[in-house]
Amino acid sequence: MSFHYWLNQGHGEKTRFIALTGSYHGETLGALSVSDVALYRKTYAPLLLTPILAPSPDAYEGESGETPAQVAARRLGELRTLLEQHAHETCAVIVEPLVQCAGGMRMYHPDYLAGLRRLCDEFAVHFIADEIAVGFGRTGTLFACEQGRVSPDFMCLSKGLTGGTLPLSAVLTTERVYEAFYAEYSSGKAFLHSHSYTGNPLACSAALATLAIFRDEPVLERNRVLAAHLGRRLAPLRDHPHVAEVRQTGMIAAVELVADKATRRPFPSAERRGLRVYLHGLRHQALLRPLGNVVYFMPPYVTSEAELDHLVAVATAGIEHAVAD
Repeated sequence: MSFHYWLNQGHGEKTRFIALTGSYHGETLGALSVSDVALYRKTYAPLLLTPILAPSPDAYEGESGETPAQVAARRLGELRTLLEQHAHETCAVIVEPLVQCAGGMRMYHPDYLAGLRRLCDEFAVHFIADEIAVGFGRTGTLFACEQGRVSPDFMCLSKGLTGGTLPLSAVLTTERVYEAFYAEYSSGKAFLHSHSYTGNPLACSAALATLAIFRDEPVLERNRVLAAHLGRRLAPLRDHPHVAEVRQTGMIAAVELVADKATRRPFPSAERRGLRVYLHGLRHQALLRPLGNVVYFMPPYVTSEAELDHLVAVATAGIEHAVAD
């Protein structure tokens, strides 16, 4: 849609996209074309477009003594350099706001979103927010972009839109983008990238029911209470000799396992460590799905504090088992 917008505006030279290192946006060819997780991308690489990769503002990768806000500022400077070189051929910058999920639950400061909005305006490129995983209250606000006080040009939504019951996705955009496709007669401007089951009434009914829950119940307030409880239970792991970081954004928490805490040297066999945690969880009524060296938590909003206690206890024991040798 971003490409087609620029085409309708007479800028057909804009054909490329900027994505963050470590990004993941899905497994269709278009989504893989702006993803940077080798596990998903490598098989189909010959069929994909080549994105321009901007350094991730991931706070974990900050230099010694840097705050998350300082990491964000430095990465924005590097993004500016990329835009100075490539804005003429770039449709949009696409990001997962605040948390790069499949890339290892990498978290960054909201200042990056505010700076990204300014850069996109300055260089005339679109800002695409992929809130499929982080939207609908997952980060502590209804949408993660709220924490950067920004409105993107496009927002991609799914998952929480139907409470996970039926597949449904939506792309929100601006009046300005809409007007670029509107015509009272067939003119070749229309956006024709559509699907047979668009507007599926059953899925839309599930989405309306979910939205009603957000409207009528204090979902975000309950999530904040659960998130605070989860944070307190995970806090002791900060002192573990094989934990480099415990990080959290709302109802997403992650524990970064390392071979050496002082140097943050990762385990060379990350998959094996994660598999140990996963199998330990299955034996103790907990579904834990680590991402390499990262053990993470994205619990359903209906999870009780007692269930969170159980998840953390099982994960802690699983980590002890995984790093035993």
